[in-house]
Amino acid sequence: MNMMTKATMLLLVLGTAACTNPDRLGGAGGAGAGGAAADGGLAGSASDPTSPAYFNQAIGDRVLFAVDTSTLTPEGQRILDGQAQWLLTNADYRAVVEGHADEQGTREYNIALGARRANAVREYLVSRGVPTARLEVISYGKLRPIEVCSNEACYSQNRRAVTVLSFSAITS
Repeated sequence: MNMMTKATMLLLVLGTAACTNPDRLGGAGGAGAGGAAADGGLAGSASDPTSPAYFNQAIGDRVLFAVDTSTLTPEGQRILDGQAQWLLTNADYRAVVEGHADEQGTREYNIALGARRANAVREYLVSRGVPTARLEVISYGKLRPIEVCSNEACYSQNRRAVTVLSFSAITS
């Protein structure tokens, strides 16, 4: 083997070894990748209360709306109370609130309705203490349905706001 091939092989082996080190992010005894979370759950899993998977599954990442409204339901407020508490506890995360609508109506109307829904969620989270700087909103209107059919069961699932998390060190 020539020198370049040997160097490439060495870099591949070292790179692979670095990717399999379970303590590379958390250090010894920490909750790094593959480590245990503080409550005994696997870090990053749905049983780890600091993970986005827990946020999505245990708390809920979406709220649903009635036809042509951006008014939060009591169930939606309950979910958002949990989201706000999670975001306040896990300050290294930002959130994008996506507003959606069913496919009834014009594209322009549904983009505006999705924006009102996303803003209603953002305003509720801010009212519960989440800093505005950690929240963004976007409207997809009827462009990203999760259910496609022409009946109320599908329409009701598409009238929603979804909170999408991203990890970001916040500096104030």
